[in-house]
Parts: sequence; structure tokens; C-alpha cells
Amino acid sequence: MLRKCWRQVERVLGRGGGDELLWHMDLKPHPCGDLSIAVVQANSSLEDQSQVFTCPSATFVGVFDGHGGPEASRFLNSHLFPRLHRLASEQGGLSTDIIKKAFDDTEEQFLHLVKRSWPARPQIALVGSCCLVGVISNDVLYVANLGDSRAVLGRRVSRGGKNMIVAERLSTDHNVGDEEVRKEVEALHPDDAHIVVNNRGVWRIKGIIQVSRSIGDIYLKKPEFNRDPLFQQFGYPIPLKRPVMTAEPSIQVRKLISEDLFLIFASDGLWEQLSDEAVVDIVHKNPRAGIAKRLVTAALQEAAKKNEIKYDELKKTSKGLRRHFHDDITVVVMYLDHLHGSAGGSRFKEGSVDCISAPVDIYSLNVDEAEDPLYMDS
Repeated sequence: MLRKCWRQVERVLGRGGGDELLWHMDLKPHPCGDLSIAVVQANSSLEDQSQVFTCPSATFVGVFDGHGGPEASRFLNSHLFPRLHRLASEQGGLSTDIIKKAFDDTEEQFLHLVKRSWPARPQIALVGSCCLVGVISNDVLYVANLGDSRAVLGRRVSRGGKNMIVAERLSTDHNVGDEEVRKEVEALHPDDAHIVVNNRGVWRIKGIIQVSRSIGDIYLKKPEFNRDPLFQQFGYPIPLKRPVMTAEPSIQVRKLISEDLFLIFASDGLWEQLSDEAVVDIVHKNPRAGIAKRLVTAALQEAAKKNEIKYDELKKTSKGLRRHFHDDITVVVMYLDHLHGSAGGSRFKEGSVDCISAPVDIYSLNVDEAEDPLYMDS
């Protein structure tokens, strides 16, 4: 029953202003207030996956940004939260150790899938996913992440006698485009002068990948999956002596207070186009209904501007080709009403269980996951 709940897909498809690759859910109650979700597809297969799961003890938010294909992000969408919920139930509550254990177990499960599929599907060793998880339990927020999806808090502060809404980043970007991350990777590999390579202005580990932490990417973690001659046809003939990526999450814990107004969880497709401050400003100054869609639309307008095309032209661009202009984008906005006396959270039925999952693919809302080996219990 628990796994079945995590496989539910929100079937109500909202189309956004003539953009057939945009899905959105305008507003829905959760235990702390209201939430809004939007997804826009750029790749031929949607590599972003996301869900919100609510139960009497906690609210779970997940944004999983795949790369190399959708397999790893779909696997996370199916496996991580059931494991995290089970561990927390067994241990009587959530902790950073339990979150790390859930990440470790999910990585091991995916490795098991790769081993089981090898060598019939060697491509499975090449896929990976960033992973951003937020959990609210007893007014304590846990944020754990791998990669460069990001969680940002909008909070009220008083400066010079005036109230202001500011952006506070709650996650760590594991991307070697950041100098500190680059130095961290280089320090772990002092004998490899080419561990991070700048190619045409973009820093990448071994000249291949920008993120330094992920679920999957087994070929960059397990040398035995990197030496197969089959990899030459995929362009990865790089024998490794040891792992160059990890699945160790960064975790932040904070007690939520009345000044904390809302949370934004989003894949890097949003943050490539808009700053933390711009996103918080949009959420603060606009109506709740459809706020996630509004953020996605703002990002798409910025992408069109950067590429010197009209927004209407961008909306008509087909999936696959659209990746030349922007990435898949997933946005979840959560309002924290109950912390400051608003009645927004009262619409959620006390003690109920709810699961909202964005479409596996914008055009494939009825995917039969039961026949997909990625969704089989491992």
C-alpha cells in the first residue's frame, strides 16, 4: 500500500498559456499551508521527477533532476521516500543519520539495478540524478541534497524599522562551476591534474560532468563499470583508479519560526535563469494560485530573452529541440501558514495521507510503472 501511494500520479493536467510542454497544479493544501507545483519539459524524455508526500507525522518534498536519461530520477521518485519513511518510523522519528542512511540505501539499490542490468543495458551505468529532499516534521525542516537543485527560503526580516522579505539559501550546490566545490574535488584527488577540466568556459569533472555528487553515475564511482569496451561507443573511454563522485548528501536542519514564510524547491533549470532573490520576490508579490507556474514562466521568458527569440516562439518549440534553449524545470512552492497564525493550513484534513507526483513525462501520464524494471522492488 505504501509503495502504491508513491506511484500515484496527479492526473489533472494543467496546460500553461499555450505551452503544451508545461504542466502545473495551481494550489493544494498541505499540513503547513498551501503548495503549488509546475514542470516544463525540454528534453526528449522528461529527466526531472518530483513529488510531495504528506502523512500525519511529516511532509516530504522531493525534486530529482536526472542526467544522461530519466532512469535514475524515476528510480529516486519511486524508492527514496518509502525508504526514508520506513527508517524514520522504525527509529521513532527523523534525524540526519536516518536521512544519510536512506540516501546510502537508495544508492545501493540503484547500484544493484545496474549490476542486474549489466551488460544487457550498459547505458544504465551512465545515468544519474541530482537529489533535493525537504522534510518538515514538528516544525523542524530538514534539507538534504546532492547536485545543484536548490532550496530557498523566503523569510521576513526587520531592517531600519522596515519589514523586508529576503532569500535564504538552504542547500549546497555541488557543482564544480563553483570555485569552492572545485577546490574540494581537487583536494580529494591531489595526484590527478586533470580531475577538473575547463572546456569552452565550463568546468567539468574529467571533462564530463558538472555536479560532484549524485545518485547513480555508477561509471564514475565504480571502476569496474568504466572499463568495458562498450563505453567507447558512448564517448567515455576513461579508465578510473577510484571514484570521482560521491552520494554523500549535504544536510541542513533548522527550526521553522514565524518569520519563515515560504519555501521554494527547484531543479537547476530555474536557478540557471533566475536568482534566489528574484524568485523570492516573485513569490512574495504575486497571488498564491499558480505561483509555481508563474516562476516557470518567468524563467522561460528569461531563456527566450537570452537566446534572442520571442517567448511565443519558445513555447512552440518541440521537446528535444527545446533543450537548446533551457533545461527541464521543476518548481515546488510551499507556504508555511501555520507558523504565523494564518488559517491557510486548516484546509488540510488532519491525519490524512496524500501523495502528489508530477507526470513521469508530459505526454505520457499513463506509464505502466509495474512493467518497468526500474520500479520493481530491489
